[in-house]
Amino acid sequence: MTTDRGGMEAVEEAAGDAVHEAADRAVHGGGDAPSRLVEILGRAGLVAYGAVHLLVAGLGLRLALGSGPAEVDQQGAVQAVAAVGPLGTVLLVVFVAGLVAFAVWQISAMVAGFRWVSGGERFRKRVGAAAKAIAVLAVASAAARTVLGDPENGRAGPQELVGGLLALPLGWLLVAAVAVTVVVIAATMIYTGLARTFMGDLVDDVPSGARRAAVVLGAFGNVARAVAFGAVGVLFAVAALRTDPARVGGLDQALRALVRQWQGVTPLVVLSLGIGAFGLYCVLDARYRRTC
Repeated sequence: MTTDRGGMEAVEEAAGDAVHEAADRAVHGGGDAPSRLVEILGRAGLVAYGAVHLLVAGLGLRLALGSGPAEVDQQGAVQAVAAVGPLGTVLLVVFVAGLVAFAVWQISAMVAGFRWVSGGERFRKRVGAAAKAIAVLAVASAAARTVLGDPENGRAGPQELVGGLLALPLGWLLVAAVAVTVVVIAATMIYTGLARTFMGDLVDDVPSGARRAAVVLGAFGNVARAVAFGAVGVLFAVAALRTDPARVGGLDQALRALVRQWQGVTPLVVLSLGIGAFGLYCVLDARYRRTC
């Protein structure tokens, strides 16, 4: 009888521990996400981030085909959603909530995440998480300004930034430092794409078909984004060398510069397809992203 009672107590204790663990995971997310709600919203934000990349890819292809003067960047994508009307505004509000949640998730990962790797790989992933947080917050800011009725606010941001830096003593060196930083980040993105380290962020039991798609889309997407990002860094470098803030620009100016440089639209088509591939990868990432 004593043995049976002891066995029942052990079962009850194990059940209590399981309930406590489940409750803890529901509240705290069980991994890099600081809460389950942040994780859920963050996955929605990843889908939104992917959708923005797909829209940018579409705008890039339109530019390549000579159709429409729309800006080929995140702001252009946000304005395309807003043009839908009230439904577009609702979608942008959802985008902002999800993107901010994903940024919080990545900031948490930057501080103490990626515990399934160690050493240099963990450091690179944490740096990458910081870069993602900044990137998604930039998109969230553009979407929020559009919802609030000020879509053009901040359009000249890079030029204003460079103009302010160049006004400082040896300001061109500061602009050059920004250019080097951007190019280095672009180089790490190329490494991520070619070495396929992004696959380590996904759970181990991804179905084979989804895994193959993630490998192709992630590799192509990361390399394409790296080239576009590196072109932005080159614009910063030119602005530093010529001390001319008008030389700097964002993604739209960088893509148009590539078209002028190669005197054709083929690079723009390839980069647009690559940016679209990254958008599709984000959807897979949202579904299969590792949380602990």
